[in-house]
Amino acid sequence: MEAASAGAEFDLSRVRVRLICAGERVEWDTLMRAHHYLGLTAMVGRSLRYVAEVGGRWLALLGWASPALKCASRDAWIGWSPTLQWQRLALIANNSRFLILPGLRVKNLASRVLGLNLARLSQDWRAAHGHGLLLCETFIDPARFAGTCYRAANWIELGSTRGFAKSNTTYTEHGTPKRIWVFPLHRLAPLILSTAAAHPQLPRLEVKMMTLSDTDAYSLFDRLESLEDPRARRGMRHHQRSLLATIVCAVVSGAQGSTAISEWVERLSIPMLRRLRCRRGADGSYERPSEPTIRRMLKAIDIEELELKLGDWLQTQADADEPVALDGKTLRGSRPQGGQAKQLVAAFGHQSSVVINQVEIADKASEMKAVKPLLDSIPLAGRVVTADALHTQQDTARYLVEDKQAHYLFTGRDRSAARTRP
Repeated sequence: MEAASAGAEFDLSRVRVRLICAGERVEWDTLMRAHHYLGLTAMVGRSLRYVAEVGGRWLALLGWASPALKCASRDAWIGWSPTLQWQRLALIANNSRFLILPGLRVKNLASRVLGLNLARLSQDWRAAHGHGLLLCETFIDPARFAGTCYRAANWIELGSTRGFAKSNTTYTEHGTPKRIWVFPLHRLAPLILSTAAAHPQLPRLEVKMMTLSDTDAYSLFDRLESLEDPRARRGMRHHQRSLLATIVCAVVSGAQGSTAISEWVERLSIPMLRRLRCRRGADGSYERPSEPTIRRMLKAIDIEELELKLGDWLQTQADADEPVALDGKTLRGSRPQGGQAKQLVAAFGHQSSVVINQVEIADKASEMKAVKPLLDSIPLAGRVVTADALHTQQDTARYLVEDKQAHYLFTGRDRSAARTRP
């Protein structure tokens, strides 16, 4: 199609913003990769993709993803505690990509598109991810853009980042501070996010209550038996195995962070408290571990070691239909003097993040060969397995389809010339 030209004849009231259809994903990614100055590698965490159009003609593309884990100016503006930040971070979305397609010179188009997108974003997020949103954020490179369209769409400028980017578990200085902008989707968004007490307008993140059978409980405690207790013995009220079993079950249920776990514990039934072997008081009633107790245990325990102990047990607790992701990682704290840290490749649930199984590999190059021993013991019939470009191999695809009767979704490296929409 011909590019739109500047002028009063372009009717902004005809612009429509909608989610892309399933068959438009490749074209959306191709255009964004070809024309956005940052390109496109992956949308972090939960995401949504939008297109702005007039009569089927694409004008702009917008991408929303999970927010920055930490942002000093944003967190100070909200005023939330670290505990609430971890608990409610999912109620923020990041406008990670915004592209007006080449050839368009239409006054006020960008702010119009932003406004239309913001009007429907929370409802779309709830339909796709199970909960609404309270706040949006974006980061703008001041060397390239002034943020004019965000200002026109009533976003709030908060300040600058320090110029660091997160890479795995570390932060690397890149020397290009960005300007931070936010848009409240509710007029009381900072108050709702920062107040510990539940607010009527606070979207609830779904946390289910799992049912643990006596057999599952016995199997779980058997695996926790050999873990060393890192706590000082003085003042201990709850047995480590009971605390860890409670934390594991809460996380499997969807609780994230010590506050969410403690809230989950408060709703436990008497039979579940018994199966989790919670401490009993002088009157025979069960004592539920407090949030500070849970927080201290989370800080003290070696999470990687715990995952290794519970791999096969967690597999029995994962949703039988949940998509499975493959990813490699380095085992923290495993580097011997003068040697290399252990390398693992893991399979984990997309929604629950439960590690279903993991195997040790010699190095990153060995990750492809680990797929079969990693997945052989996992029932995958009818399930979707996702992986990055490293695993985009015919042998892996054939193994999943023919041996495991599974489906696959792999990332591809497209080195062909970028294709544009006619």
